[in-house]
Amino acid sequence: MTTLAPAVLDIDSEYKISPEQITRFEKDGYIKLKDVFSRDVLDHYGKEITRMVLLLNKEDKPLEQRTTYGKAFLQIMNLWKKSEIVKEFVFGQRLARIATALLRTEGVRLYHDQALYKEAGGGYTPWHVDQFYWPVATEKTVTAWIPLHAIPLENGPLMFSVGSQRIKIGRDLEISDDSEKKIDEQLKLSNLPIDETPFDLGEISFHLGYTFHRAGPNKLPRPREVMTIIYMDRDMRLIEPKNKHQQSDWDGWCPGAKVGEIIDSPLNPVLYSKR
Repeated sequence: MTTLAPAVLDIDSEYKISPEQITRFEKDGYIKLKDVFSRDVLDHYGKEITRMVLLLNKEDKPLEQRTTYGKAFLQIMNLWKKSEIVKEFVFGQRLARIATALLRTEGVRLYHDQALYKEAGGGYTPWHVDQFYWPVATEKTVTAWIPLHAIPLENGPLMFSVGSQRIKIGRDLEISDDSEKKIDEQLKLSNLPIDETPFDLGEISFHLGYTFHRAGPNKLPRPREVMTIIYMDRDMRLIEPKNKHQQSDWDGWCPGAKVGEIIDSPLNPVLYSKR
């Protein structure tokens, strides 16, 4: 079997981010970037990510018997601990550099990765903010949402409430039908625009931890295959958990970290640093 040369599987070279793009990201709470990865990169790492999702998935209930959360996607976390190939991808410098530039930090470390596979016929993902789940001290967090193939509207692409990272109401809601209803009402009152657009092959989005987002159902007969990597400021500190989910995240994704100190656990390595 022939293997692709390292130059073809480019996950480390710099992707230029302009000052205008950083300003827009800060204003809108998210940004979508074209041509971040090639088809070869996505095919190569996507095959391994999909293999690990199928291997590690423990959901065996039919879609109609699951909760709204369960219908939204299959969610497998920290694949980098299970596969050296996935680790190579998660530790790639290109995305980590972009995250550092967008957050205007000196570097970023890993919070955790997660695959989000919306099955054929899978339901909608309710409005929510990610940072509700994270026991972190500042808003210097960003999620890279990495489709492993082009995602048309019928496949359930991520959609954003533009500029919603400044809205405080709804930050205390876990993903549910209740969050969908209450946040949708608040966003309509705020009169913020919604960005629901397809993702081209190689296009990736980055969104802040407090940016409201959701996804529609998957109406296609094939799954929507997405990998995500959550980055936080290299110097992020742990806070006392505000809810049971933050306590669970502390136990599971930041083991050994101490309140008030930098989250420098074995599961939270620095992925990029300017020095």
